[in-house]
Amino acid sequence: MKEPLVPVVPMSHTAHIRSHRKPRRSATSSIAMRAGVTGGVLSMAAAGASASASAAEPVTQTIELPTLTADLSAQVAQSAAATQQAAATYELRAERDAAAAKAAAEAKKDLAEAKKKAEAKKKAAEEARKAAAERATRNVERATLSASASTSASTSTSVSAPASGSVATVISFLKAQLGDAYVMGATGPNAWDCSSLVQAAYKQVGVDLPRISQDQSMAGTDVPLSSVQVGDILYWGGKGSAYHVGVYIGNGQYLDAANPSKGVVIQDLSGYPASGAVRVL
Repeated sequence: MKEPLVPVVPMSHTAHIRSHRKPRRSATSSIAMRAGVTGGVLSMAAAGASASASAAEPVTQTIELPTLTADLSAQVAQSAAATQQAAATYELRAERDAAAAKAAAEAKKDLAEAKKKAEAKKKAAEEARKAAAERATRNVERATLSASASTSASTSTSVSAPASGSVATVISFLKAQLGDAYVMGATGPNAWDCSSLVQAAYKQVGVDLPRISQDQSMAGTDVPLSSVQVGDILYWGGKGSAYHVGVYIGNGQYLDAANPSKGVVIQDLSGYPASGAVRVL
């Protein structure tokens, strides 16, 4: 009996070498393995993440937060410095404005005082000039009158006066008015000017004199100043243009309504010599 023939299959030339491939696994084993691996990986990832979070937390607290705090602190400090600088600027500006206002007020006050002083000086100078001019005029008139009295005869103007007129009554009336005020144009009973006082005094004895000093210097009879008697009318200025009058009361004195500062007073002829005299009693 013949032996059965065995088919001969050609063998690869690498068949004798063990295959390096891994044996095939079943689908179930592969899925289980993958699930396990995946779970492990996820577990490791979670653990790693947890570990990373735990490890990162101190870093955030010690590095990042202090950095932010330092930046904020710097910004706050800069803002505070800017605010302080602005406040200082405003305060300085306010001080300058106040100083300027004060200086302007003081300058205005000084200007007003200077103006006032200048006006006072100007007024004083004007008054001094007028007084000097009046003195000069009086001196000229006195010299003229003295020369005229020595070279010409005196003239007279008749005045209606009673022969029995009492000089004592005139003087008594005048002394009763001592201390009264001087007011230009006043005619008594408590204020007079020079000519109204003389007119009122002589009216007490019936002598009717003119109202103004110029006309009173033309009344009665001219009398040399060296021969003047109590009751004679004294005048200052030219005859017919006299600017002041008074009445001689004896002992080198006369009584008159002098001026607003003195009123009715008794004065010495030596201090203010008269220009001339007339007698009406």
